[in-house]
Amino acid sequence: MNWSSLYAMQEQLDAYIESHHNLSDKDLFREKYLALLVELGELANETRCFKFWSTKPRNNQSVILEEYVDGIHFMMSLGLEKGYRYDSDVVNPGETDETGQFNRVYDACVTFYRAPSEPHYEQMFESYLQLGILLGFDEKAVKSAYLKKNEINYERQNQGY
Repeated sequence: MNWSSLYAMQEQLDAYIESHHNLSDKDLFREKYLALLVELGELANETRCFKFWSTKPRNNQSVILEEYVDGIHFMMSLGLEKGYRYDSDVVNPGETDETGQFNRVYDACVTFYRAPSEPHYEQMFESYLQLGILLGFDEKAVKSAYLKKNEINYERQNQGY
């Protein structure tokens, strides 16, 4: 997928939020990292893939997709914070089960946080895309959901979220 238009939108949203909250001169890397981990946990919770003790079914795909694109927002925001952009069109295969891939994503996030290099960023982003594929999301669905959520994020900011 061509991520450049989404990165441009994310950059505008980040600038909008930072200017409206007087954060333009603040390093928000730690906050964005924690927000990504929270979103990743919310996503895992909606899939229920790790809840071996429960028979309650996973949430519907639209809810899971919305949680997934929340993570995309923070993935891109973290990249922009460090001057990195994911631009590969090829996503290598990841784990074969959701729980394993969630753990891989968490590991990649921690690695990037501890050593925020461009290769670590690309590894983190790719592991997240691998998770999206495993969850059944294609490029079109991700892009459409991102655009929709981006509008919602602006509305929330304008309403004092």
